[in-house]
Amino acid sequence: MTLTASHSSFDETTSVNPLIELEQLVALFPEADGHSLYHEAKHIAREAVPEPYHRMLVHEHHMTVTMESYHDCSVNVEVLESQIVDDLYCRKILLRNDTTDDVVQFGIVQLSFRYVTDTVRRQIESEHIPLGRVLIQHNVLRHIDLGAMLRLTAGPGLAQYLHMDEGDTTYGRMATIFCDGLPAVDLLEVPAPLD
Repeated sequence: MTLTASHSSFDETTSVNPLIELEQLVALFPEADGHSLYHEAKHIAREAVPEPYHRMLVHEHHMTVTMESYHDCSVNVEVLESQIVDDLYCRKILLRNDTTDDVVQFGIVQLSFRYVTDTVRRQIESEHIPLGRVLIQHNVLRHIDLGAMLRLTAGPGLAQYLHMDEGDTTYGRMATIFCDGLPAVDLLEVPAPLD
């Protein structure tokens, strides 16, 4: 797995390297048999993301809503793995088209339960509802900070999850959701290959 920063878009004075954040999120759920999720990840400028990925990723909205709009369907969540340590909840997920069951997105979520009510926590822990929908339904005051755009070369993991060829290029994003003004959720979101 190779991590590289594009010098045209990555500010070396930034206190947090998004590629290190990416590596930390991915490390929460190592792939089986020592396989990698991706072979290479590159931090790129928002303007460098091609369509239709640009429309899909470069915004400050929940990906649940974006996926449902783009695919003209509701989406369901499939939790592949999850873990809870103290108040920190992490999960690796797929979002699926509720009509065709096709995978529309892969993601990793890291959420602090300190910033949500017990009712919201129970719904998230049930693992039956996409996170974005839970936050919207409970009117949790939220702001999504688009952290970094990524160009990814699929490893065996992404190839399997998103039904693409290993070595193919795709795009994703890192983002943080602020709940009531506090950073509560870190996300990696990678849509399935788009036409």
